[in-house]
Amino acid sequence: STVTSYIESAAGVEAGGRTGLTAVFTGLLFLLAVFFAPLIRMVGGGVPVAEGSSLVLYPITAPALIVVGCLMIQSAARVVWNDLTEAVPAFLIMIGMALTYSIADGLAFGFITYPLLKLFSGRGREVSWLVYVLGAIFVLRYAALG
Repeated sequence: STVTSYIESAAGVEAGGRTGLTAVFTGLLFLLAVFFAPLIRMVGGGVPVAEGSSLVLYPITAPALIVVGCLMIQSAARVVWNDLTEAVPAFLIMIGMALTYSIADGLAFGFITYPLLKLFSGRGREVSWLVYVLGAIFVLRYAALG
């Protein structure tokens, strides 16, 4: 997804990559990874939960997800938890990502609640017009989904 591409790009910058050479090396490493695909398929194959069940678990990804989760939760320290107009959207983003299994849906919850809470608390001018537009787009998206 586009969110994943952004995260990988941000990870390269976070690691110190500032030039196009970072993208070249990443591309070469992805090309090298093609040769390891059969091994990865063998080790990372799904495990069915029960006979006849369509639910399949992929335990090989658990360690990577735990590390990424730990890195992401570090940002929670910068949230102003005493201000509910900041804390509630941040909490809804975190819990929304976990419960919907979707980064985009979690972010949508934050983009919807943040401008509303600021507006109803009388601090609507603190929010950029673009956040209001994105919040409205997310509301329309979920309204159209039913």
